[in-house]
Amino acid sequence: MINTSKGIAFGLAISIALLLVAFLSLLEASNSIILLAAGTLTFSISYLLIHLSLEYLIFREIGNIYSVLEKIQKKDTTFNASNKIKASLPPLKSIQANIHDYAAAKNREIETLQKNETFRREFIADISHELKTPIFAAQGYIHTLMDGAVEDHAVRDKFLNRAAKSLNNLEDLVQDLITLNQIESGFIRFHPINFDLKESILEVMEQLEGKAQKKGISMTFRYEKEASYQSYADKDKIFRVLQNLVSNAIKYNKEAGSVTIQLNAHKNHLTVKVKDQGIGIQPEDLKRIFERFYRVEKSRSRENGGTGLGLAIVKHILEGHQSKIAVSSTPGKGSVFSFELPHASKVLEVQGAKSKK
Repeated sequence: MINTSKGIAFGLAISIALLLVAFLSLLEASNSIILLAAGTLTFSISYLLIHLSLEYLIFREIGNIYSVLEKIQKKDTTFNASNKIKASLPPLKSIQANIHDYAAAKNREIETLQKNETFRREFIADISHELKTPIFAAQGYIHTLMDGAVEDHAVRDKFLNRAAKSLNNLEDLVQDLITLNQIESGFIRFHPINFDLKESILEVMEQLEGKAQKKGISMTFRYEKEASYQSYADKDKIFRVLQNLVSNAIKYNKEAGSVTIQLNAHKNHLTVKVKDQGIGIQPEDLKRIFERFYRVEKSRSRENGGTGLGLAIVKHILEGHQSKIAVSSTPGKGSVFSFELPHASKVLEVQGAKSKK
């Protein structure tokens, strides 16, 4: 009981009352009634004041601190560490603020670890599935040939071509994983140079022309002939960004649809937009399409090929250029992917100003 506010208040109140009674007993005018009344009144007032002071100014605040510490020890992240309880005394306020700051930091750390653990589980499940598909396909074709189908030349050539295609898909997946990991880890350096972005787009269109013709898809490139489209960026990596976006626009387009690439020059930057007439993307999928292996329609995506890493690579390459990939889509009508790059003239202007300083 002595460790509670009531026990401490009782002990101190008794001591104060006895001291007062002892002092009053030395006076000639005091008698037993006065001493009893003074002792009782002093005890009551002292007890109430001390008890309330200890309970509301100290013990309650210490209780709150212990409650937070107990939850931290139990790894309970349900409490809201941002809601700080105001302490009445400066020392306790400081302690409580430190405790809550520590709890908030630990809470964020735990949340990050939980997200990383979830990501790790999903990533292992996704990559296992993605690797299994081409491996099992190639394995099935080869085992069929080993079981006797190799004697039939038509079947042999057909199955060997399919096995080779599956292994090529496996190689593409591994290469994309290596590229993505190197970009995220900072092992791949960006080497910006001045180059004509318009020429890069024309090169990508020429490279993918055959793929578009197989689906009866037309490609249109819109730009102003008089404008300058010189950009300052990593040419090879931007080429890959364009390649991925135009390839996806063809891959997920409707039959006999169209792909429109628009290039606009502004004072300080260039804007690229790639528009298709495909099935579009649902609003709930828009935020996740740049995640690794995320596919809006998994079965259809695998039929069309691809590793599921293209948009993730696009996102990281553009972030390395201090830019972002934007997407807008209307289900049933198509999607528009866009990004910006710095204009070479603006970059040279900034570099010139820095050199003068």
